[in-house]
Amino acid sequence: MRKIILSVLGILLIVFSFLFAKRLIANKNKPKPVKEKVVKTVFTDTVENSTIKIVIPANGSLVAKRRVELYSEVQGVFKPSAKLFKPGQKYSKGEALIRMDASEHYANVQSAKSKLYNTIAAIMPDLRLDFPEVYPKWQNYLNGFDLSKSTPELPKMTSEKENYFITGRNIVTDYYDVKNLEQRLSKYTITAPFSGVLTEALVTEGSLIRNGQKLGEFIDPSVYEMEVALSKDYANLLKVGESVSLNNLNKTEQYKGTVSRVNGSIDANTQTITAFIEVKDDNLKEGLYLEANLDAKEEQNAIEIDRNLLLESQQIFVVRDSLLDVVDVKPVYFSESKVVLKNVPDGTVILKKSVPGAYAGMLVKPFETSTK
Repeated sequence: MRKIILSVLGILLIVFSFLFAKRLIANKNKPKPVKEKVVKTVFTDTVENSTIKIVIPANGSLVAKRRVELYSEVQGVFKPSAKLFKPGQKYSKGEALIRMDASEHYANVQSAKSKLYNTIAAIMPDLRLDFPEVYPKWQNYLNGFDLSKSTPELPKMTSEKENYFITGRNIVTDYYDVKNLEQRLSKYTITAPFSGVLTEALVTEGSLIRNGQKLGEFIDPSVYEMEVALSKDYANLLKVGESVSLNNLNKTEQYKGTVSRVNGSIDANTQTITAFIEVKDDNLKEGLYLEANLDAKEEQNAIEIDRNLLLESQQIFVVRDSLLDVVDVKPVYFSESKVVLKNVPDGTVILKKSVPGAYAGMLVKPFETSTK
């Protein structure tokens, strides 16, 4: 019985071996499937060289072209006025911004003016006797002397003797002492140098103002300037009076400005040159952040493409007979997302959008969407 079982198992093993060998031979003779070539469809464009206007982007904050920081040169108590000294308060040219109590100093000025008047009056008899030819002009000076008004200028001395006589009585010294006191008296009132608005107020009515103390800031809100820093490569391209397009960050508002000044030197650290753009608009405020687009120059016989289409080797992909190839180009200007190229012949078919994994010799199917 054991021999019969072993004989059956041996026969089955031979049969299975035969079938397995036959299957292997059949699979070996079966032809391998041919791998289908993948042809990528690419977006292309046909080169047509033209004049490309190079626009330099810049940005900055607006600053009032005319602004003054208010400081006190004297000490006194801030007197109340019809207008509150607060940010946003408007003043006309010549209108008083701040008035300080100057009663004590005013009394000193009047005392000095009275002393000058008395000194001149005391020499009038001597002038009548010794200098009758100059007596009338000094008499007219006294007649026009008004203690409530600014001290008039002394009569012009026409002779050496007259000069010695007047100077010897300390009249000239007393006169300039009075003018000095009057000049200081005028500093107790700070007036607006131009029509504008107060943007900063550091004192209030009734407070004691000290000599050298900052009081606030005053600006002219009709004209603003924006300072921008540009690459030194454009130093020769910026011209005063050139028009500039401006817009806010949201690009919802557009403004027109002009280049008012260009710095004559280049920053040694950043290798940039500073330009100032003047802009006028009732809706503008100091500190507003704007973007500017300066027309630098026009590049002849050039094209503009996306920066990601330019290879590190200063080449771009072109399509020739359904195959990708590369050509050398000359970049002349880079913007944030674009690059201006030269030395690309008209009629050259180039990629319009980048292709992942692209290489020279890659089989592609062009799909041209435009001719420019």
